[in-house]
Amino acid sequence: MNFYDNEINKLKEKDSFRYIPDIEEKYGKYLLVDEKKMLNLSSNDYLNLSTDKELIDEFINKNKDSNEFIFSSASARLLTGTSRIYKRLEENTAKLFNKEACLLFNTGYQCNLGVVSSLVNRDDVIFSDKLNHASIIDGMKLSGCDFYRYRHLDYNHLEEMLIKHRQNYKKAIIISESVFSMDGDTADINKLIELKNKYDCLLMIDEAHAFGIFGSNLAGVSDKENNLEKVDIITATWGKAFASMGAFCVSNKTIINYLTNKADSFIFSTALPSVNVMWSNFLLEEKFNRVKEKSIKLNRLIKEAHGYINDGGKTQIIPIIIGDNHKTVKIAQQLRSMGYFVLPVRPPTVPVNTSRLRLSLSADITIEEFKTVSDTVKKALNEI
Repeated sequence: MNFYDNEINKLKEKDSFRYIPDIEEKYGKYLLVDEKKMLNLSSNDYLNLSTDKELIDEFINKNKDSNEFIFSSASARLLTGTSRIYKRLEENTAKLFNKEACLLFNTGYQCNLGVVSSLVNRDDVIFSDKLNHASIIDGMKLSGCDFYRYRHLDYNHLEEMLIKHRQNYKKAIIISESVFSMDGDTADINKLIELKNKYDCLLMIDEAHAFGIFGSNLAGVSDKENNLEKVDIITATWGKAFASMGAFCVSNKTIINYLTNKADSFIFSTALPSVNVMWSNFLLEEKFNRVKEKSIKLNRLIKEAHGYINDGGKTQIIPIIIGDNHKTVKIAQQLRSMGYFVLPVRPPTVPVNTSRLRLSLSADITIEEFKTVSDTVKKALNEI
């Protein structure tokens, strides 16, 4: 075991070793950690729906006698791990995104891994934003295709790559997140559509951190910019703003049928428990106005917060890039001692020398709370 012990010690020496936080309880915008109440600024529960007791009780009371109210599917969906409730959620989701069809996956990671790895082969190519999520990168590696990573949000660099390489391959896919999970910035969907049309590519957008927050249908940045029908493939997750479990891909019927038969992470996984699927449908069908109200509240906070720090950002993810691992860890510890649950984000999650605090806004946080945290970080940076 010496090799593994040595590797762990190296991580600790560089302040890169990560611990699973010991969270005792979650309620609303707060966490209980070591018997201390903390404001949660590290969550993807952007609308604070996952701990909404009133909503949960209503769902349970209405559905507890249903035959679908069970906590295991016990099988993959291509066997017996499915039912009409799954089809209903897929139909509702496809309609929300103005797409022909939808396929549910267990997690966002499994979704991107399965979609990316199965849609291309060695005769094809992918052009990927440099800061795309690890699930997309792993999917590209697994596919066996060639792939090129253009500089983050640099569409001139993307076009240079397209000019140089596109003609050498059969199929080509351009892939980008809409809201980038560690930087909080957004892709230019209009420009990506222009390039995919110009160079005969498919366009895949991951709306994981935008779904439930932006757009008239809450379908993300593509929805906000009225581009849902122009984006060929969209993936997103139920596990963030929609406070559920699972993920999905929406596209045309041909692509969804292909994924059903080719995506290993779908084919060989025990399906989501139907109770989770029911909960997602409950929020989508019966409580969509409630979700939308929360989204409006969050968008108001986003505008106020970015106005305060004046960085021109437009999303709920606000990174404070510190660079040095040790300083980042120290400031995060200081914030937690003051009752603010903020975690240090370090390589390999982010590039080397860009360690940061990732402030994650949620609908019930106040602008006063955000200002206090922001001012505390600024003061700590000046003192270190």
